[in-house]
Amino acid sequence: MTYNQPLGGNSMPRFGGPATMMRLPAQENAQGLDACFVGIPMDIGASNRAGTRLGPRQIRAESRMIRPYNMATRAAPFEAMQVADIGDVPINTFDLKKSVQIIEDYYHALLSHDAIPLTLGGDHTLTWPILKAMAKKHGPVALIHVDAHSDTNEAMFGETIAHGCPFRRAWEDGCLINDRVTQIGLRATGYAADDFDWGRAQGWRVVQAEECWYQSMKPLMEEVRARVGDAPVYLSFDIDSLDPAFAPGTGTVEPGGLSTWQAYEIVRGCAGLNLVGCDLVEVSPPYDPSGNTAVIAANLLYEMLCALPKSEAHRLAR
Repeated sequence: MTYNQPLGGNSMPRFGGPATMMRLPAQENAQGLDACFVGIPMDIGASNRAGTRLGPRQIRAESRMIRPYNMATRAAPFEAMQVADIGDVPINTFDLKKSVQIIEDYYHALLSHDAIPLTLGGDHTLTWPILKAMAKKHGPVALIHVDAHSDTNEAMFGETIAHGCPFRRAWEDGCLINDRVTQIGLRATGYAADDFDWGRAQGWRVVQAEECWYQSMKPLMEEVRARVGDAPVYLSFDIDSLDPAFAPGTGTVEPGGLSTWQAYEIVRGCAGLNLVGCDLVEVSPPYDPSGNTAVIAANLLYEMLCALPKSEAHRLAR
């Protein structure tokens, strides 16, 4: 079988070619694919700085330097999987509730093709409808959630749908396997001393950022892997989990966050798990003048692709 390949820099200058993720071929839907990149250009669920509607386009633009082989892990995802960029979800930019339903319906159709979606956000509200579609296909899933915030609010400004609420809604909808949920990187200030304890009360493993300072994430990811086991697992990565020294281009920055190398250890630590989907959310280009936040996001999405089951199986078999 011939697999799609990213357009190389020796065939077309990096600043030219298609405006797709890694300059991969574009496709209208996920038919025939093992994995796909899909954007959700949305920021109507954001509570502070806007701009994440522009995230998917900028991540794609900054992905142009990524080459097909992972020199650290020796993964070669484009030798093992058929991958394409299937464009953006056509949300209703004036109606968040309608957009949530549009996203759920879109992912339900996407998952009927048995492709694994790698989602470019977009604000974090989008993860709730994706998890609803995941649960329809796989049943409840394990979750690895990397973020500065728990996103388990009951409501924001009286609204139950917002980027601070997706994992409370997913829990209410029975989308999650409670004893296989891990949150990593939570930090900063709150409204009450027990703000991060809601997840703990549900049986979730909550790892605050201070536990990660000066530490390799490899031991933690060994614990996470044991916790997840062979369950279907979804990885949701909010770019604001990183310290703003690395990733300032986001809507709700918090100091004291993870480093880029810790982020790599977390994503690479997911290899071998039964990953059924991943997202990278909350990149806001207006606050990213150097483009570095989007560059990091693009590379983390590539690392997610490398960690998918077919890619990891191919790596181990080489």
